[in-house]
Amino acid sequence: MQAAPFQYDFYSEENAPKWRGLLVPSLNKVRHQVHPKLSSQQEALQYIEGLILVLLNTLCQAQPRTVQDVEERVQRSFPHPIEKWAIADAQAAIEKRKRRNPLALPVDKIHPLLKEVLGYKIDHQVSVYIVAVLEYISADILKLAGNYVRNIRHYEISQQDITVAMCADKVLMDMFHQVEEDISVFPLDEEPSAAEEQMYYDLVKAFMAEVRQYLRDLNLIIKVFREPFASNTMLFSDVENIFSRIVDIHEVTVKLLGLIEDTVEMTDEGSPHPLVGSCFEDLAEELAFDPYETYAQDILRSGFHDHFLSQLSKPGAALYLSLEKQEKKKKLETSISLLKKCIPTVHSACRFYSQQMKGKHLAIKKMNEIQRNIDGWEGKDIGQCCNEFIMEGTLTRVGAKHERHIFLFDGLMICCKSNHGQPRLPGASAAEYRLKEKFFMRKVQINDKDDKEGEYRHAFEIILKDGNSVVFAAKSAEEKNGWMAALISLQYRSTLERMLDTAMLQEEKEEQMRLPGAEVYRFAQPDSEENVVFEENVQSKSGIPIIKAGTVLKLIERLTFHMYADPNFVRTFLTTYRSFCKSQELLDLLMERFDIPEPKPTEADQMAMENGDQPLSAELKRFRKEFVQPVQLRVLNVCRHWVEHHFYDFERDAQLLRQLEEFIGMVRGKAMRKWVESITKIIQRKKQAQANGPSHNITFESSPPSIEWHLCKAGQTDQFDLMTLHPIEIARQLTLLESDFYRAVQPSELVGSVWTKEDKEINSPNLLRMIRHTTNLTLWFEKCIVEAENVEERVAVISRIIEILQVFQELNNFNGVLEVVSAMNSSPVYRLDHTFEQIPSRQRKILEEAHELSEDHYKKYLAKLRSINPPCVPFFGIYLTNILKTEEGNPDFLKRHGKELINFSKRRKVAEITGEIQQYQNQPYCLRVENDIQKFFENLNPMEDMTEKEFADYLFNKSLEIEPRNARTLPRFPKKYSCPLKSPGVRPSTVRQGTMRHPTPLQNEPRKISYSRIPDSETESSAASAPNSPRTPLTPPPASTCVTVFSVSLCSLTDSDTIFYLSVSCLHHASVSCVCESLACSGRR
Repeated sequence: MQAAPFQYDFYSEENAPKWRGLLVPSLNKVRHQVHPKLSSQQEALQYIEGLILVLLNTLCQAQPRTVQDVEERVQRSFPHPIEKWAIADAQAAIEKRKRRNPLALPVDKIHPLLKEVLGYKIDHQVSVYIVAVLEYISADILKLAGNYVRNIRHYEISQQDITVAMCADKVLMDMFHQVEEDISVFPLDEEPSAAEEQMYYDLVKAFMAEVRQYLRDLNLIIKVFREPFASNTMLFSDVENIFSRIVDIHEVTVKLLGLIEDTVEMTDEGSPHPLVGSCFEDLAEELAFDPYETYAQDILRSGFHDHFLSQLSKPGAALYLSLEKQEKKKKLETSISLLKKCIPTVHSACRFYSQQMKGKHLAIKKMNEIQRNIDGWEGKDIGQCCNEFIMEGTLTRVGAKHERHIFLFDGLMICCKSNHGQPRLPGASAAEYRLKEKFFMRKVQINDKDDKEGEYRHAFEIILKDGNSVVFAAKSAEEKNGWMAALISLQYRSTLERMLDTAMLQEEKEEQMRLPGAEVYRFAQPDSEENVVFEENVQSKSGIPIIKAGTVLKLIERLTFHMYADPNFVRTFLTTYRSFCKSQELLDLLMERFDIPEPKPTEADQMAMENGDQPLSAELKRFRKEFVQPVQLRVLNVCRHWVEHHFYDFERDAQLLRQLEEFIGMVRGKAMRKWVESITKIIQRKKQAQANGPSHNITFESSPPSIEWHLCKAGQTDQFDLMTLHPIEIARQLTLLESDFYRAVQPSELVGSVWTKEDKEINSPNLLRMIRHTTNLTLWFEKCIVEAENVEERVAVISRIIEILQVFQELNNFNGVLEVVSAMNSSPVYRLDHTFEQIPSRQRKILEEAHELSEDHYKKYLAKLRSINPPCVPFFGIYLTNILKTEEGNPDFLKRHGKELINFSKRRKVAEITGEIQQYQNQPYCLRVENDIQKFFENLNPMEDMTEKEFADYLFNKSLEIEPRNARTLPRFPKKYSCPLKSPGVRPSTVRQGTMRHPTPLQNEPRKISYSRIPDSETESSAASAPNSPRTPLTPPPASTCVTVFSVSLCSLTDSDTIFYLSVSCLHHASVSCVCESLACSGRR
């Protein structure tokens, strides 16, 4: 019975949501494994995800049921030699799976989906095998794209980078069967005019890039081709006669590149050019270039070819080479062709280098000229699918016995017929050639053909993808060797590059980078449980390990780690470091981290140097490139983030700022220049902003609504009161005021519960200002209610406050809403049953709904906060409660082996909360500021000269006076207000778009708040990354400045600050009282 055909569509409306984005986080981990120093764009990872799904579809076409079925499918559908490597990785993954999960891609998520794809359940091992194959291919794509990105001196992988890199790789292009029409079109660079002279520095940079590529080619010859011969000296005794002085050439190239890099790096910034000519002169004086002469003589001697073949024909040579991997054997068999290709390179190396500076533009010009000379050309331009012209010449097409003029490019082989001697009609094309055939190099294989008498000599075969073939014959053996060298090189270039990458990676692992000792550089101390602890089985989305606890030195080391950058850790550290480290100490440690001593030479190194050798030159070069430079750049990056997002540290300490400016002023090196300039510009901008004061000039899409007035008008400040001002405008101006207070609070005012401690006036000025305002406004509402002795006026006052609450709700001012709820739930107001009975039922319902926001641990409030669009003013009390819970429920230090380590997991939890606060600090309100009304509310002083106890007694006694206990009827009182009590309502007089609602969507949907549960022990930890830290609009004043918006001193408010938070709590809501009591600590301590 035949199996049903495979019909699953990964991109259908039903299936696409299941797969879209599933692999992206894991692909980012794979990227970190292959290129930890690079980052990748989201679109790039999504593009790779699409490619992986194409491969998965290919594997599932065979409807596999066992591992063997998948393996056979891979062997049939994947090009050589990548199928062997993918199978080896997949088999290794199955073995490792028995012990632990070695894969980055989510096997557990893909396994149940494969049941839907295939229509039947498969064994988990089959899923592991499939995923391992997919992960190997994704790693191969990312490694290839990363190499390309590093070569062009970029630091982020884009989708275009992946496309370009894959177009240059025959194996991957074969795998994904991209046709000519799929090749992305990129704009061709125009040839520079003769008047455009290249700058000296640009020439030097281009030369350095060429030398690096040349060095990579030398590594390819030494590590891929020479190594199998050199590793068996018993069999191949005269390796030097085959490869000549290639190792010496490699050494002099490394030395030359190092000298040029040092010259460029150490060139004074005032100097116009890095004078690199002396580098050549120094090496020439040492006769360092002599190996080139010997190499050229050896390679060009007449018996070289025969000698090489004799080495391969030695007894045992074939057996030895057959033990190598099959792909290596094939490449070694073609090494003679590749070595012969070096002959023109040796000849051209003697020419003046400047002739090659316009190579790219000349190549494009050459390709365009060739295309114009070909009649009948169709399809995309040659320059859009090829990068390099290789060679041209005349070959005979065996069989038809026609001569064809061949143009060979790195991506195309074009066969043309010459138009010479052909009669031309008037108006016909003047092209020199007529197109006959073209072959994509990624879709053909090259096969050498033995000479056959009477048929053909000096021939080779082009085998097409469909199995057909074309045989071409050259006129001589030398001509054939030239064509074979070029074709074989193109066919196996990507495979050889992979082999070289593997060899160099293995060599790098075996040769550990030498670092300075811990006695001279404290940050070189090896990791141990006594100085750093990582979260178990937890990594960030980028695959970076998450620190649980550590010493200050280890935290600084990981903050500026040489192997990877961790932006989340930088944000969290700079937000929370003040709880365990002073600002001056942090700057000193960063400066110490920046000043890296070089490793000391060993005794063997000393002896070698005495003999005139330089044993440390290569190691020092690697040390500077892979350790010193990354660390120093990351130190400067931390400084940049520090001054950008936490400049208040420097506002409070002028000496700290001077020291930082002196430090960055001493930094030298071209690689550091842009960082120094960036930090300097930020400091200048911050200083200018500090001198000019906070700016409130904000441009909105629509005009803000006009000011609403009721009984009193603009300028009549002596008549301002709850009943004379318009309720809409009261709510608007209070919202603007509280939004400014909320947006001004810095993360540093929260970490370590500093608002409850002795220096709270210095450390938390903005937070204390918001707490005082909230307390005063709540007490003022209570006072307005109980001082309205006449019941009719009292009902009007409460109704007016509820109207203000309505506008608060429409403006998403949750802090204002809970201020009103707090006032209504206070003891003097809550007991006024007779008064509330006369409140309209609609308003009572509004009040009840607002009250429900604080129930069940603010469940409804949190749900509503996540659902609304900013701007908004969240209720600050819940954040302070959670911070206090985190601070008090987790120790500051964790003990490990008798030593105390800073509990950074605790700081990360606090940073989560501050990140939640900050994500609502960015969007301002589109409302007009009315300074007189705002000043009225800023200067509220309901307590006047009374103490907290006196004021509380006054309010309660007044409440008993206007509504005695168990009274059936209320006592009569004269009216207090001479103005009309009728409300103007909560509909604005002029309705404009944006007046009440603000439809601007959140840039990022708020995360689920993860701090509602505090771990019971230090072993529990959070794996969440630290959130973003956007800049807040106001900075705290210097320590010498006091908050002067209140007419009473802090001492007089010490206990009254608690009233608001305590009054939020009624008898039925113990959860709210927790908030009150936690906030009250700012007054008690």
